[in-house]
Amino acid sequence: MSEAIVITPVKDSLTTLQQTVEAIIQADGDFEYIVFNDFSQTATKDYLNKAAAEHKFQVIHLEDITDTPSPNYKLVLQMAQEMALKKSCPLVIVESDVVVKKDTFTELFEIASKEKNPGVVGAITVDQSGAYNFPYTFEKIKGTEVLDTNHSLSFCCTLLTPDFLTDFSFKTLAENKDWFDVFISRKSKKMGYHNYLAKGVEVLHLPHSSRPWKNLKYKNPVLYYLKKIFLKRDRI
Repeated sequence: MSEAIVITPVKDSLTTLQQTVEAIIQADGDFEYIVFNDFSQTATKDYLNKAAAEHKFQVIHLEDITDTPSPNYKLVLQMAQEMALKKSCPLVIVESDVVVKKDTFTELFEIASKEKNPGVVGAITVDQSGAYNFPYTFEKIKGTEVLDTNHSLSFCCTLLTPDFLTDFSFKTLAENKDWFDVFISRKSKKMGYHNYLAKGVEVLHLPHSSRPWKNLKYKNPVLYYLKKIFLKRDRI
């Protein structure tokens, strides 16, 4: 039986997706890999179908399951949770703008097995120079420690434990939201679990490649928040 279910939700961002997939299929660990394709364009879909056939991972095209336009993150989380619960194993989420290392998953598995009552375990994100970057810029000093943190954990590269998945059903997630990493990591804490940020487990993050409009938050924050409010984007 697989040691974990590893998933990547994707909406286009083909260049970073290719890096994500290639790194995951070369990573150590006994895991089952599934990519959830959320209404990507033809080039992305064709790449995924070809890569999946060659490297023996699974692709689920959400257009075959739902008519709801992207983003369908809630549906992805619900389906992935069900898969993990059936196998009584952790769920690892790796977003399509993240590049893992060969030992990323085995390191996360070990932390989850050793630390006290873990709910969520996150790898820390770095830029191409090795500096911590979004969403973990609050960590200013490089290190290798595993932090029991009160900060919300992103789902950039994050493990959710079987105990937490058993205790909290994603079917109860809000209908009027698009993204749930902040809510779920806070829910883990409220339920008495510990959340851990692994500073010694670094993954390359190329932020917002799948949602380029979000870069407006840094370049033109007024326009970003106007789009967020009036177009109902990025509902957290």
